[in-house]
Amino acid sequence: MRIDAYNQISQVYNADSRIKTQKAYKTADKDKVEISAFGKIYQTAKSAVNEVPDIREDKVADIKARIKNGSYDVSPESFADKLLEGYKAF
Repeated sequence: MRIDAYNQISQVYNADSRIKTQKAYKTADKDKVEISAFGKIYQTAKSAVNEVPDIREDKVADIKARIKNGSYDVSPESFADKLLEGYKAF
């Protein structure tokens, strides 16, 4: 058995050297979260938008009444123009 070969390999890989570790430091403060002024304004605006209904009942009732009595008329050209305006926005 060749022990000297093992010693040479351990020297190459520094198997005997010790790695020093750093001590972990304890923090005295606890974690905390701070919300910016913009974040607070955004949250207020978001909650206000969530309270508003998605469907405007007054507009829907008016159009339903006009359809029912036959006075609601939409020209195809006007509809196509509005549709194209929506696509141009994207």
